[in-house]
Amino acid sequence: MKIGIFGGSFDPVHLGHLFLAADALKAAELDRVYFVPVKVQPFKQDRHAASGQDRINMLEIGFSYLPNPEKYEVSRYELDNDGVSYTYLTLRAFRDRFPDADIYFILGEDSLLKIETWAESEEILKGCSLIVGQRPGYDNAEMLETIERIRANYGTEIVLIKNRLFDISSTHIRDRVYDEDLPDELVPEKVEEYIEKHGIYR
Repeated sequence: MKIGIFGGSFDPVHLGHLFLAADALKAAELDRVYFVPVKVQPFKQDRHAASGQDRINMLEIGFSYLPNPEKYEVSRYELDNDGVSYTYLTLRAFRDRFPDADIYFILGEDSLLKIETWAESEEILKGCSLIVGQRPGYDNAEMLETIERIRANYGTEIVLIKNRLFDISSTHIRDRVYDEDLPDELVPEKVEEYIEKHGIYR
């Protein structure tokens, strides 16, 4: 079994998140992708932050826009964890839960460039494979150098995918979600309806 782990705030989920997961699932022939929303710490929250449950609800709505939506699931692991959320602990928990599975960590190239500075990065890089999606505006040469260095130093399997590119940020969406000029293609329509119905980000 091959499992993808995709962490992030997903505040809100947008088409960049959803299509990266779908492209990763297809490219690496994954059986399932778990979205793992991070716990938003109170001191980091601004007036626009959504609750953990709202982010879960929006993710589950977003899955309906993907082929084979049953292959995507939300994990509450980090939301329900009282401690600080570290990627290595999340991946460790999934390895414990699925001891016979091949674990793939899905991330964008912006995160790849920083991953060697993360807590217990060696455990991350030796304990799972990586699926790297490209991001608009980044230097591909630097990304390719980083991939080769990580492969050489840690023996990490890295799958570089040609994902669909969206120049989107959740911060931008939170700031403009009620503006009439917010492009419709940023957020699935039913997710936007959920945001408006529940008054999130006002």
